[in-house]
Parts: sequence; structure tokens; C-alpha cells
Amino acid sequence: MSVRHEGPRPLDRRVRLQGRPVDSYPARSPEAERGSVRRVTVVGEEILSRPCQDVTEFGSPELSALIDDMFVTMYVADGAGLAANQVDVGLRLFVYDCPDDHGVRHVGHIVNPVLELPDPGNRRLLDDFEGCLSVPGATMEVPRTDHAVVRGLDKDGSPLVIEGTGYFARCLQHETDHLLGHTYLDRLSRRDRKDALRTMAERREDVLAQRAVKAAELGR
Repeated sequence: MSVRHEGPRPLDRRVRLQGRPVDSYPARSPEAERGSVRRVTVVGEEILSRPCQDVTEFGSPELSALIDDMFVTMYVADGAGLAANQVDVGLRLFVYDCPDDHGVRHVGHIVNPVLELPDPGNRRLLDDFEGCLSVPGATMEVPRTDHAVVRGLDKDGSPLVIEGTGYFARCLQHETDHLLGHTYLDRLSRRDRKDALRTMAERREDVLAQRAVKAAELGR
């Protein structure tokens, strides 16, 4: 998912790492310092339209390396979240570095996530602009519930429960959609989808050029 506010992330003492509060955290996660930038898949590629497969092997160097690569790729693309199929890997996994509406920064990864939303009677939908790294340059208003929980595992197979409100809840829903083979375009009217794709066509090359510059600045 595209980040709401562009610019560098400051050192933030209001951080939840893998769902747990920590006193401080660097502007870029340690995973990103180890990772290599991968190409971000673009809407229309088949891998983005099919459900991803469960991760079945935990604690492997390959899984850790994938997470490292996803973090640095997300930062280079100015993202708030990134799913594995957005780097052409069909596994149920996403990473995130996303603020909520209270100024708390949430950072981490989750494997094989299952999304839980409030019951319809207790659900409050918010319309807000949403972008996607796989739809470069386009944003549209998308209704999402203002609270979400994902349950899953970390890369070593330990249980995780991640709770989000506001913009972070939107991120959790957006990334889980990816793992089911959907993008935010699937939640739009036919007219809005057409407008988003037209905007992407107009802005895509500029966005990709900006990503290339940022990757070069990071020495990646």
C-alpha cells in the first residue's frame, strides 16, 4: 500500500514492533539494511490475481531473505505495506511500516495472516484515499472498516496477533486482499477503476523513475 505522507520516517518513540511496544526504532528497519530491491509487480500480472499459498517452512534463510528484500523494496517505493506477490512470490506474507491515526508507528511482518473484521452491526466504514505500489501513481477513495485484526505467524512460526485502527487498519485489509488475489481496484466501481488505470498509465514512468533514483541513493 502507498504511504499516506511521503518523506523520511523520523526516529519514533511511539512504535509497535510485531504488535509490541518498543521505546524507539530506526527510520528504516534493520531488515531493509540487509535486503536487496526487487521489482514490484504491476496490476495485470497474473500473480496479483490469484490466491497465494501458505508458507509451510519457517526459520529458513530463504524466508528471512525474502522479508529483508520486501522491507527495502517497500521503502524504495515509499510504501506503507507490501505483500509477497508484489515482488513476484506467491506466498501468504506481508510486511508493513505504517502509522495509525493516533501517530503510533507499526512495523513488522506477518505470515499466513487471517483477517478479522468487526461484526457488521459494529462496523464503521471510512472513505479515504488509497494507493498501491502495484498501481503506481493512482489513488482512489476506498471504504474500509476503521478496525481490523490479523492473526498469523512470524518467520520462525511463533503466533502473532496484530491489531490496527484507522489508517493502519486500512493497511492490514489492503495487504490481506493482495494475498487473496485482489487489489483495491477490485473494490471500485467500473468508472473509478477505469479512471485509476488511466492515471496509472499517465504517471507510471515518473513513479518508476523516482523509485530508481531512491534505490540508487540507498546503494541498491
